Amino acid sequence: MHRTTVTAAALTVLCLGLTACQPAGSADGAAGSPTKAVAEPGAAAETTPGPAPARKATLPDLVGKGLQSAQDAAQAAGFRVLRSHDALGRGRMQALDRNWKVCTQTPGPGQVDTGRTVDFGAVKLTESCPETDAGSGAAADGSAGAGSAMPGFRDKSVKVARRALDAGTGITVKDASGRGRMVLVESNWKVCRQSPAAGTKVDGQPVTLEAVKFQEEC
Repeated sequence: MHRTTVTAAALTVLCLGLTACQPAGSADGAAGSPTKAVAEPGAAAETTPGPAPARKATLPDLVGKGLQSAQDAAQAAGFRVLRSHDALGRGRMQALDRNWKVCTQTPGPGQVDTGRTVDFGAVKLTESCPETDAGSGAAADGSAGAGSAMPGFRDKSVKVARRALDAGTGITVKDASGRGRMVLVESNWKVCRQSPAAGTKVDGQPVTLEAVKFQEEC
């Protein structure tokens, strides 16, 4: 009993000592004066950058130049988005730019936004430019889908005709001369006759094209 009383008294003295040592004005004894909360620096407000201002530059008149030279000149003027197409509407690729010349350009010369696409209508060096660009605004692939009207393909290249039809359309190409030749490079052949006829409602039916080479008469 005596030992228990002494232990309790000692604990009481120890608690009183700790209370006396606690600085005034502090609830937990962590500091000698009331602690003010330090405000954390506020996060910078997020801003969404607006569209970059359009930059304009002078696009030269490049009609009549070789396609490669025209592209180099356009890039030197600050235009980076360039494309080209067959101005005769045959759908040929400009694989070797040096072998093609420019017949048309869109947009025309002048002050132009450098972000715009510059499109050149071109023909091979040995060919003459057409009066109108037959390749600009050509139908996109799969434009003649179910329910639409069958386009007319007379005098268009077999390649362009194929591109204008839905990818699922069955297409048969025959030599219209009756010589039984195989149509290997479709951009070199033009359509003379087609079935179904132009204007027919497209309803998944197969298409037959009869064609000859471009330098030949239908």
